[in-house]
Amino acid sequence: MTHIPPPAEELRLVDAELWQLDARRAQLLARRAWLVAALQPKWQAPRPTGPTPAVRPRPEASAPSVQNLLLVLGGVLLTIAAMVFTLVSWGHLGITGRALVLGAVTAAALTAPLPLLKRGLRSTAESVAGLGLALTVLDAVALHGAVFPHTPGAPYTALASALLAGLWTTYGLLPGTATLRLPLPAAVGAAQLPLFFWAIAADAGSYGLTAALLVTAGLDTVVALRTTPRSVRVVAAIGAYGVSFWGVLAAGWLTWTASGPSAAARAAALLLFAAAVALGAAWQGGRTTPHAPGEGQSLALALTAGLLAVAALGGAARPALPAMWTVPVHLALGIALLAALRPNGLPEPVRLGLLWASGSVQALALLWALPVVGVVVLGPLAWASRVWTGTPSDARAAVATDLSWPPYAETTPLILAAVAGVLALAVRDTIWRPRALAAAPVLAWTAVLTLPAVLELPYLVGLLVQGMATAGALAAAVLLSRLPALVVALASSVSLAFLSLATQTATLSVLAALIALFAAASWRLAPFTAPAALGYGAALAVATGAAANWSPAHTALLVLAVSAAAALLAWRLDDAKTVVPVEAAGAAAGLVAIALAATDLPLLATVLALCGVITAGTAIREDRRPVGYAAAALFVLATWVRLAAWDVGAPEAYTLPVTVPALLVGALRHRRDPRTSSWTAYAPGLAATLVPSLFAAWADPHWTRPLLLGVAALLVTLAGARHHLQAPLLLGCAVLLLDALHELTPYIIQVTDALPRWVPPALAGILLLALGATYEQRLRDAKKMRLFLTNMH
Repeated sequence: MTHIPPPAEELRLVDAELWQLDARRAQLLARRAWLVAALQPKWQAPRPTGPTPAVRPRPEASAPSVQNLLLVLGGVLLTIAAMVFTLVSWGHLGITGRALVLGAVTAAALTAPLPLLKRGLRSTAESVAGLGLALTVLDAVALHGAVFPHTPGAPYTALASALLAGLWTTYGLLPGTATLRLPLPAAVGAAQLPLFFWAIAADAGSYGLTAALLVTAGLDTVVALRTTPRSVRVVAAIGAYGVSFWGVLAAGWLTWTASGPSAAARAAALLLFAAAVALGAAWQGGRTTPHAPGEGQSLALALTAGLLAVAALGGAARPALPAMWTVPVHLALGIALLAALRPNGLPEPVRLGLLWASGSVQALALLWALPVVGVVVLGPLAWASRVWTGTPSDARAAVATDLSWPPYAETTPLILAAVAGVLALAVRDTIWRPRALAAAPVLAWTAVLTLPAVLELPYLVGLLVQGMATAGALAAAVLLSRLPALVVALASSVSLAFLSLATQTATLSVLAALIALFAAASWRLAPFTAPAALGYGAALAVATGAAANWSPAHTALLVLAVSAAAALLAWRLDDAKTVVPVEAAGAAAGLVAIALAATDLPLLATVLALCGVITAGTAIREDRRPVGYAAAALFVLATWVRLAAWDVGAPEAYTLPVTVPALLVGALRHRRDPRTSSWTAYAPGLAATLVPSLFAAWADPHWTRPLLLGVAALLVTLAGARHHLQAPLLLGCAVLLLDALHELTPYIIQVTDALPRWVPPALAGILLLALGATYEQRLRDAKKMRLFLTNMH
């Protein structure tokens, strides 16, 4: 029991507890005050109590930018005013007034930068100096209009631009104005005009104008490489690239349109000069001089120099040679660039640029030869629509039946062989060497392949040469394990097979040779060559049937021999990488056989049955058991086709061959695994016959089919009830009820017509009342039925 002390004792205990709590609270408050003092800073600035001042916005434009903009704008406005004065108000003054005004304004504009620079006003000095330079141009224009009005514009422009360039250069190099950045770049810009306008004044023609442009570009290049100020180098580089572009373009056009050796030589000299300028600039970049271009620019300049040199020398030789030798000459010059790479003193960017130039020339030559190769390889495909129409006149006519032969193609084999030799012998880089060795045989093959058509050899010789090329490519693929060679061999064999379609003898001989060739190569490349051999075997079977004047349906039996051979070969092979392609080739041959026999139903049934036999034989293998389904489908299809050939119209004749095997397979599966649902085991087989027969019974006016269907449905229902199987029970009941409804439909219609009109509503009302009165019992019965069906399989 709980002890309760007297009130006096309890009061004493409460006072003691309160005293202890007060002491502990005082201790904790003292500790808290010390911690707060330790955490706060010793002094804090007083916080303003008024509103927070607004942050000063950051200016969008800095003071120097605003200053420069104002100075440039002022200089432009003054220049415009000076132009208006010169062009409009010039005639109101005498000769003395004109000289005094222009001289005074120009002198003032050119002298003003000196005191401005001393005071440190550099931007203002630059703006005033720009105004002075613009005034000198206006002085030259005014001088031409007042003093030399009859002087032609071209020579005066050349002289004036030269004098202005010299004047601005002197002005920019004076001790007081040497720090200005505008005069020297302006002088470089003015120096772009004298030579070009001197050539126009001298009536130098297109060659003289082009030479003036190229010389100007060369001088710009020297200035860009030798001068120190960055602004001067930038302007000179822009001038060099821009002027040289137009100069090279004009020189190339002159080379292309040269009508004789003299004109071609002059155009070639221009291109060689441009190449020398580009090579010199690239060399300076390769030596890493202070103001030399970077490695990328040096490589591009060397590449340009190499291409220009090839174009120049090739263009010089073009008028003296037949048109068909134009590309080989340029290719030879491009290959000759490789000889320039032998010395070890070449800078690396220059060496790489020349190497890329040589490769570009060779690539362009191959691109020129590509149409010929395309005609030779793809042209024989046109024989698919002209099978056995006769021997062509020559190899060129055989490949160019539907395609036009490219002009100047006589040197195509030489070009292909030359590039193949370069790839095989000249490429030594460890990265590019394997690629070159892979591409060289392909180019050699194309050279051999185009030779008969180029030389217009006889048709049989063309077949023989292409066959030898195919055999060589396949041998290289087998012995050297080169995938490109294998691709080439397959492509060449297809082209050869189509090319042989011109005559019957050639077709049979070529297909037989291809079968032997690819079959012999299957000991090393079976995944690729064995299916090819089977494919050509199927083609030979079709060709043999056509040669024997067999119908396509009878020829299908020959093609099935290829499918059987593929199945036997797959049975013997152990390599999975080979088995699948071989089986795919056999399946493709079987599809071809079915397509050939499609017009003859009896033979189509035979072909389908034989395909089923071959497929069933394949399904015997343990790893190909699922193929058995395909075999069953083929047998069913064969049966259906045979019945259709016999004009059998009863659906049961088509469905029972499916139902019986399906029920047997379902029974075996249900026996092995009792947990298998009856819908999976028996429903497909039963539905395959019951459903089509039910539709046929509803459309059958006689009583035999409905009676037999009702008996069959009753037996299925009884079997489902006996073995507690859902699918037979429900399918049988449904078919039996629908069949009975079909038989009772005429009588129901008669009874309905005989009854008064009020009877159906009355019967419906009685039915609803009965259902409502026994609703709960019906629910219990439905639950029992659902439970009963659920417990069934």
